[in-house]
Amino acid sequence: MDEHDERAVEERSALTGLAYRMLGSVAEAEDAVQEAYVRWWRQQPADRARIENPGAWLMRTLSRICLDVLGSARVRREAYVGPWLPEPLPAEGADPLDRITLDDSVSMALQVVLDALSPAERVAFVLHDVFAVPFAQIADATGRSTDAARQLAASARRKVRDRRGELAPRERHDEIARAFAAACLGGDLGALVAILDPSVTLVSDGGGRVSSARRPVHGADNVARFLLGLVRKRPRARVAPAFTADGMGFVVREDGRVDGVIVLGVSRAGSITEVWFVRNPDKLARWR
Repeated sequence: MDEHDERAVEERSALTGLAYRMLGSVAEAEDAVQEAYVRWWRQQPADRARIENPGAWLMRTLSRICLDVLGSARVRREAYVGPWLPEPLPAEGADPLDRITLDDSVSMALQVVLDALSPAERVAFVLHDVFAVPFAQIADATGRSTDAARQLAASARRKVRDRRGELAPRERHDEIARAFAAACLGGDLGALVAILDPSVTLVSDGGGRVSSARRPVHGADNVARFLLGLVRKRPRARVAPAFTADGMGFVVREDGRVDGVIVLGVSRAGSITEVWFVRNPDKLARWR
């Protein structure tokens, strides 16, 4: 391996973080990065040597791969059992999680917003607003004009900015999360309803692998009763705080096995607006 190829290999960490932010899945991100490297090594050594910036070449190639994955994901999710949620990341974990910096750009709240964007909007936003890639390079990666790439990023930015502006600061988020845990574990319906937004939504992702709500649960009273019902039905379950990019969340264990991860969306007003409950075992491997 010459110095040129070594420079390419050194980009894997950054590429993994890029792909996760685009796809919301560590497994899919790793697959996409692997495919980008396959395309790199398929070139003749002389062709690779002519590439002045291996990192830029790999980022452009990876972006195109992610665009294709995002397009096909919309079709695949039509067959997904129940709601689909991004894969939550623990604050600390084994490889490859230590290659993905935990910041706001990998929070569940933002990933859910990004998932609602068009594939091109998502790629343009991640490349420009998270990785500061110039619009000319984004245009090349997405097959759009520079102006179109700029418009894609601007459209995505407006939607993301609206969402970020609604979220509570981290200290307030964690305060509400602790109150949420106390109310759930104490079986206090009134206290739980009091910290839930009237229009709160609970989304549970079991992926057809485990039991979960097949449809979102809406409204403070319905969500509170749903959660307290889970606590009563599963007396052996243990809930422990866990820190995520969103702030304090919770890991649910039963008989020593990780059974689910709960992430909360908390508004600036201090009420819980979203409860995301990931139970699909494929999305919990990094929590074990």
